[in-house]
Amino acid sequence: MIKRILVGIGGTKFTDVAINRAIELATLHGAFLTGVTVVDLKRLKHIGSVPLGAGAYAEKLRKMRTEVTEERIVKSLAKFEKKCNEANITFKVKRETGDPFELMISYARYNDLIIFGLRSLFDYGFTPEPQDTLMRLVSQGVRPILAVSPAYREIRKVLIAYSGSMESAKAMRRFVQLRAWPNVNLRIVSFEENNKKALKRLEAARGYCRAHGYETETDAVAGSAKEGLIEYAQQNEFDLIVMGNSIRSLLFRQLLGDTALNTIQRADRPLFLSQEDNRHDK
Repeated sequence: MIKRILVGIGGTKFTDVAINRAIELATLHGAFLTGVTVVDLKRLKHIGSVPLGAGAYAEKLRKMRTEVTEERIVKSLAKFEKKCNEANITFKVKRETGDPFELMISYARYNDLIIFGLRSLFDYGFTPEPQDTLMRLVSQGVRPILAVSPAYREIRKVLIAYSGSMESAKAMRRFVQLRAWPNVNLRIVSFEENNKKALKRLEAARGYCRAHGYETETDAVAGSAKEGLIEYAQQNEFDLIVMGNSIRSLLFRQLLGDTALNTIQRADRPLFLSQEDNRHDK
């Protein structure tokens, strides 16, 4: 059940899609929307080392950055408010300054779904965020996140990446129980060498999804999810990828070697990300 949705109004190429997706889901579920925008003033005003005698120019540059950012925020929020009013959606707007990670972690506690852009949350054109921004939020327990792609696409076919791990099982269950799109077709896909073992797990996962009313297929693909997941989704024309990841793997692996981060960096379609902390399972 979805009753409260948090949507990042980031001034990025993903913002329009995030707004449209939030309106779609709020209309479908009768949900309340919170549009939030965050300005990291510390990063915005940081322009690097300033040569001797260039202080006035540096201050002018900081002022220009602040003014342009404000213009982009006002434009994005006006669009959000207009679309909510046109769709008769109940909403509120929150304008914040500070650390985006801490603020989003706080807001996420009281929302059923968080919608952001795939590769940037609050980039207003001057200080691009680190590539691991989204994964840092996931690693802090912000879940579930719908990370939208630059182009809007109707969600009809959903690929669930399933390894048999507790993390991937929880991501699958969270998606199915949330019922964001009740009428989509699911395909649960396992990427590994032992197809016989994978097929047994896939059948059990299929039974779970069908018990919740979803038409579900399965497929076992030899090879690595890191190498093959995006290509599989493209070749089979899936509209959304569901995947999970654990805090443990994020802390003790190199981020750039992680399947989830690799998928975020390369994906051309939205991702449903749901991470769980395995420590709570012990």
